[in-house]
Amino acid sequence: MYPTLIKIGSFEITTFGLMMFLAFVVAGWVLSRQFRRYGLSDDAASSVVMAAAIGGIVGAKIYYAILMRDWHLLFTRAGLVWYGGLIGGVVACTLYLRAQRIDYLKAIDAAAPALAIGYCLGRIGCFLVGDDYGRPTNSWVGIAFPKGSPPTTAEELRHFGAKVDPSIADYTVLRVHPTQLYESAAALVMFFILMRAARKPHPKGRVFGLFLILMGIERFLVEIVRAKDDRFLGPFTVAQLISVLLVAVGVWMTFILRPKAEGSSARQGG
Repeated sequence: MYPTLIKIGSFEITTFGLMMFLAFVVAGWVLSRQFRRYGLSDDAASSVVMAAAIGGIVGAKIYYAILMRDWHLLFTRAGLVWYGGLIGGVVACTLYLRAQRIDYLKAIDAAAPALAIGYCLGRIGCFLVGDDYGRPTNSWVGIAFPKGSPPTTAEELRHFGAKVDPSIADYTVLRVHPTQLYESAAALVMFFILMRAARKPHPKGRVFGLFLILMGIERFLVEIVRAKDDRFLGPFTVAQLISVLLVAVGVWMTFILRPKAEGSSARQGG
């Protein structure tokens, strides 16, 4: 774990901040390439990245504040929740694309691989600061985060609702599922699947629909081993509910939606 990369006095650069920066840079590069492949401009790609950054951060903070039922959290550094960021980013980008009269379905198809690779890099940042980890495990994949955010002590894991042997002292540091790495690896696989899908002839909206399906399935499964305290219906979390909705929308976009726009079934790029 390397939560702090550089610290000079009160100024510091965290590894999470660095990975967030790299996620936007790499995702922006992929988005620009995809926009060109889909016949869209580089200027539009840059504006979409900016809209996604602003909307994503605002959405992530609002989602976190609602989840924790504390609006003061809007003004703290913590609480950049992925699903909130995805929703906020989609809303901001939708407003921009509609205002500029850019083909919406074509643009979101182009953005799908960029979202996947950005998510892949962002989750590595979570790993480096010891955040968003899983439940305790004795398997070989288990990793302890003694200086995590928060540390993986028996007390903290009990607070998250994880099952911990009552005989284990609160201060004991336990190994947990490195769910950040699970998600990063899954997102990398998603990136290659989406890039392959984008190169084949497809109706507009299908690639983004595929992204929603893959994202929803991945997140639903990883939540099973996540250390979470927002389980609202038995073992199910709020994120799993959102995952089911994403899969439903993705299935509609992938298999049911048939855009009437001219060239909707034409090959996108080469």
